[in-house]
Amino acid sequence: MVCLPTCLPLFQEDGFLLLEGFLTAEECVVMQQRIGEIVAEMDVPLHCQTEFSTQEEEQLQTQGNTDYFLSSGDKIRFFFEKGVFDKKGNFLVPPEKSINKIGHALHAHDPVFRSVTHSPKVQALVRSLGLQLPVVVQSMYIFKQPHFGGEVFPHQDATFLYTEPLGRVLGVWIAMEDAMLENGCLWFIPGSHTSGVSRRMIRAPAGSRPATSFLGSEPAWDNNLFVPLPVRRGGLVLIHGQVVHKSEQNLSDHSRQAYTFHLMEAAEGTVWSPENWLQPTTELPFPPLYI
Repeated sequence: MVCLPTCLPLFQEDGFLLLEGFLTAEECVVMQQRIGEIVAEMDVPLHCQTEFSTQEEEQLQTQGNTDYFLSSGDKIRFFFEKGVFDKKGNFLVPPEKSINKIGHALHAHDPVFRSVTHSPKVQALVRSLGLQLPVVVQSMYIFKQPHFGGEVFPHQDATFLYTEPLGRVLGVWIAMEDAMLENGCLWFIPGSHTSGVSRRMIRAPAGSRPATSFLGSEPAWDNNLFVPLPVRRGGLVLIHGQVVHKSEQNLSDHSRQAYTFHLMEAAEGTVWSPENWLQPTTELPFPPLYI
């Protein structure tokens, strides 16, 4: 595993950093087995079957306008790939192959994922980055299903997880399986975290429709600026909240599962925007990472 703080300057320069072998294959298997159990117990009412998309108009029409998504910040909920249901809501593919992601509070409600999120080596890594009071704001298990796992369009995490001042959000992305070019690895624009935030998703007041909207617009990013980041199973990627990244559709025969969570540095007067779609609740305030 690459050690910090040796590589910290590289993270500060590029806005992302790969740490190979952060988890063992055995640790990944435990997480995959647990997610399999969660999927096997899945029971999503018809009216809650939300297809997940990162395309702006679809975001606003689907998850950005449904209570099932907007109230998921303190729960474990299921979001599906496009085209996996017929008109009556029946699965067109096996249910376990239909899921885009599970979010957004695995870190709080599941003991396996809580243990990984708050593990001594995660805490040591984050301390080495200099974070004094990190809190966990969300977590997701991403499936990137074989043959049709959805494309993730270029974006900045701070579009959805906005703070004042900027630069207080950190993504932690861990490959449960090899993430290669053919099955939809991450792509980044190195250094793009230094140019502010071009677009924000804003949550409307309760009861308003549409429930979310965007301020600003995503630039037409030059595809030639993106560099791929293949990651072997167990590798961890640190993602600055403002770095531009994407992933392609997975048309291969292999899934590309990953566990990811986001941290906010809550020290020194950081303000979590009250306009973010995701908000802490009485039932689940953002938990401190260091426990």
